[in-house]
Amino acid sequence: MNTLIRFTLIVATLLTFVGCGNHSTYSDDNTIYVTIAPIAEIIEGITGEDFPVEVLVPAGASPETFEPTPRQIIALNTSQAIFATGLIDFENSLTSRIESSDKIINLSHNIELMAGSCSHNHNHNHNHCQHAHGIDPHIWTSPRSLITMADNAYHAIHQSYPDSIKYEQNYLALRERLQQLDSECAKACEQSVLPCFVIFHPALTYFARDYGIKQIAIEDEGKEPSARRLADIIELARKSGVKRIFYQSQFPQSVVEIIANDIGAEATAIDPLAKNNIENIRRITQLITQE
Repeated sequence: MNTLIRFTLIVATLLTFVGCGNHSTYSDDNTIYVTIAPIAEIIEGITGEDFPVEVLVPAGASPETFEPTPRQIIALNTSQAIFATGLIDFENSLTSRIESSDKIINLSHNIELMAGSCSHNHNHNHNHCQHAHGIDPHIWTSPRSLITMADNAYHAIHQSYPDSIKYEQNYLALRERLQQLDSECAKACEQSVLPCFVIFHPALTYFARDYGIKQIAIEDEGKEPSARRLADIIELARKSGVKRIFYQSQFPQSVVEIIANDIGAEATAIDPLAKNNIENIRRITQLITQE
């Protein structure tokens, strides 16, 4: 009799666990993947330490030339979920390589997207690529887009964990931080006397649009500029009082330094792909708006 009772309790317990898991569309693996590092801050901000969050594109690598390894594809197929911008080529190729494409969460929904070509010629190696459908993918560089991305992320997480008060509270706290950042950026750009900023690769297109400041990209359709275009940029930068020329570490510093010297400006490195995205945007805003 005791054996029968123990067996009944075990079966009941197993059925309870199975029943509790039915509401979730996620798989058994506990890991959540994000395609680029700035997205991790959003997911961790909502879920806290409940899940391991892994970044697909390693630090220092370019999302525009990145290709997931076979091992990463296996891990993605057993993961809880994959959060992506939905705008980078390798992200879109995942849909045909992931058995359950429903686990790929597109965070660009409800963002007014901008046209943009980002084919590149990194270090003159002629490895060209262009973002899907000619859309600029750098939505994570603008706080206003981040607010929408966080809303999309929370909606997806809430669908699988509708009873979690913790995730709702975390999301509201994250949203408040992003709204505060939005206010800071808007105020800084409004008070700045500089009408524009110069950057090698156009990674701050959404930031420039949302805060009414002009982005002048040295790169022209993914290529180094012609002599005529370069002369025009230098003349405009001088007239505008530009003091910094921004560049990412993945791009040729030597070209930027030559242009900066001609303008009388400083070549300044930034990393739009930093994981601590909120503080990173705050720092970039200060650099853009400082005279």
